[in-house]
Amino acid sequence: QVQLRESGEILMQAGGSLRLSCVASGDISSINNMGYYHQAPGKQRELVASISSGGATNYSDSVKGRFTISRDNGKDTLYLQMNNLKPEDTAVYYCNADGLVAGVSPFVSWGRGTQVTVSS
Repeated sequence: QVQLRESGEILMQAGGSLRLSCVASGDISSINNMGYYHQAPGKQRELVASISSGGATNYSDSVKGRFTISRDNGKDTLYLQMNNLKPEDTAVYYCNADGLVAGVSPFVSWGRGTQVTVSS
Protein backbone atom coordinates (compact mmCIF):
# COMPACT_ATOMS: atom_id res chain seq x y z
CA GLN A 1 0.00 0.00 0.00
CA VAL A 2 1.30 3.44 -0.90
CA GLN A 3 0.53 6.46 1.25
CA LEU A 4 0.76 10.06 0.11
CA ARG A 5 1.46 12.60 2.85
CA GLU A 6 0.60 16.22 2.09
CA SER A 7 1.00 19.67 3.64
CA GLY A 8 -1.52 20.96 6.19
CA GLU A 9 -4.20 23.64 5.82
CA ILE A 10 -2.98 26.87 4.25
CA LEU A 11 -4.42 30.39 4.34
CA MET A 12 -3.04 32.89 1.85
CA GLN A 13 -3.77 36.34 0.45
CA ALA A 14 -4.31 36.98 -3.23
CA GLY A 15 -1.06 37.57 -5.09
CA GLY A 16 0.93 35.44 -2.71
CA SER A 17 2.94 32.28 -3.33
CA LEU A 18 3.17 28.91 -1.66
CA ARG A 19 4.56 25.46 -2.36
CA LEU A 20 2.64 22.27 -1.76
CA SER A 21 4.53 19.07 -1.22
CA CYS A 22 3.50 15.42 -1.26
CA VAL A 23 5.69 12.54 -0.11
CA ALA A 24 4.97 8.96 -1.17
CA SER A 25 5.88 6.11 1.14
CA GLY A 26 5.50 2.34 1.04
CA ASP A 27 7.01 -0.58 -0.81
CA ILE A 28 7.33 1.47 -3.97
CA SER A 29 9.13 0.00 -6.95
CA SER A 30 8.40 2.85 -9.31
CA ILE A 31 6.12 5.87 -9.67
CA ASN A 32 4.85 6.75 -13.12
CA ASN A 33 2.64 9.82 -13.12
CA MET A 34 2.13 12.22 -10.22
CA GLY A 35 -0.25 15.10 -10.09
CA TYR A 36 -2.33 17.54 -8.12
CA TYR A 37 -6.09 17.83 -8.41
CA HIS A 38 -8.32 20.33 -6.73
CA GLN A 39 -11.95 20.36 -5.68
CA ALA A 40 -13.83 23.55 -4.87
CA PRO A 41 -17.10 23.46 -2.88
CA GLY A 42 -19.94 22.14 -5.03
CA LYS A 43 -17.66 21.27 -7.93
CA GLN A 44 -16.05 18.11 -9.25
CA ARG A 45 -12.43 17.23 -8.63
CA GLU A 46 -10.31 18.30 -11.58
CA LEU A 47 -6.70 18.12 -12.65
CA VAL A 48 -4.47 21.07 -11.83
CA ALA A 49 -1.14 19.73 -13.07
CA SER A 50 0.63 16.45 -13.66
CA ILE A 51 4.16 15.24 -14.31
CA SER A 52 5.39 11.97 -15.77
CA SER A 53 8.38 9.98 -14.57
CA GLY A 54 10.32 11.50 -17.44
CA GLY A 55 9.41 15.05 -16.45
CA ALA A 56 6.72 15.81 -19.03
CA THR A 57 4.21 18.24 -17.54
CA ASN A 58 0.58 19.11 -18.14
CA TYR A 59 -1.36 22.06 -16.70
CA SER A 60 -4.95 23.17 -16.63
CA ASP A 61 -5.53 26.41 -18.51
CA SER A 62 -6.47 28.21 -15.31
CA VAL A 63 -3.00 27.76 -13.78
CA LYS A 64 -0.68 27.92 -16.79
CA GLY A 65 2.01 30.49 -16.23
CA ARG A 66 1.30 30.67 -12.48
CA PHE A 67 1.86 27.15 -11.14
CA THR A 68 4.87 24.87 -11.65
CA ILE A 69 4.84 21.16 -10.90
CA SER A 70 8.05 19.24 -10.22
CA ARG A 71 9.19 16.04 -8.56
CA ASP A 72 12.21 14.59 -6.83
CA ASN A 73 12.30 10.97 -7.92
CA GLY A 74 15.01 10.09 -5.41
CA LYS A 75 12.74 11.24 -2.57
CA ASP A 76 9.41 10.15 -4.10
CA THR A 77 8.22 13.70 -3.56
CA LEU A 78 5.96 15.92 -5.62
CA TYR A 79 5.91 19.72 -5.47
CA LEU A 80 3.48 22.32 -6.71
CA GLN A 81 4.79 25.89 -6.73
CA MET A 82 1.80 28.22 -6.77
CA ASN A 83 2.44 31.88 -7.63
CA ASN A 84 0.14 34.86 -8.05
CA LEU A 85 -2.61 33.11 -6.12
CA LYS A 86 -6.20 34.11 -6.80
CA PRO A 87 -9.35 33.66 -4.69
CA GLU A 88 -10.62 31.22 -7.33
CA ASP A 89 -7.68 28.93 -6.46
CA THR A 90 -9.43 28.23 -3.15
CA ALA A 91 -10.05 24.49 -3.00
CA VAL A 92 -8.90 21.26 -1.45
CA TYR A 93 -5.79 20.10 -3.28
CA TYR A 94 -5.22 16.36 -3.61
CA CYS A 95 -1.99 14.62 -4.50
CA ASN A 96 -2.20 11.60 -6.80
CA ALA A 97 0.33 9.03 -7.92
CA ASP A 98 0.40 5.75 -9.81
CA GLY A 99 3.08 3.13 -10.29
CA LEU A 100 4.18 -0.28 -9.03
CA VAL A 101 4.62 -1.73 -5.57
CA ALA A 102 6.78 -4.74 -4.76
CA GLY A 103 7.82 -4.83 -8.39
CA VAL A 104 4.58 -6.32 -9.71
CA SER A 105 1.41 -4.74 -8.33
CA PRO A 106 0.08 -1.52 -9.86
CA PHE A 107 -1.19 1.16 -7.51
CA VAL A 108 -3.11 4.40 -7.70
CA SER A 109 -3.08 6.46 -4.51
CA TRP A 110 -4.59 9.70 -3.31
CA GLY A 111 -3.55 11.96 -0.49
CA ARG A 112 -6.06 13.17 2.09
CA GLY A 113 -6.07 16.67 0.67
CA THR A 114 -4.82 20.09 1.69
CA GLN A 115 -7.25 22.96 2.13
CA VAL A 116 -5.91 26.08 0.41
CA THR A 117 -7.86 29.26 1.03
CA VAL A 118 -6.96 32.46 -0.82
CA SER A 119 -8.53 35.66 0.45
CA SER A 120 -8.93 38.78 -1.65
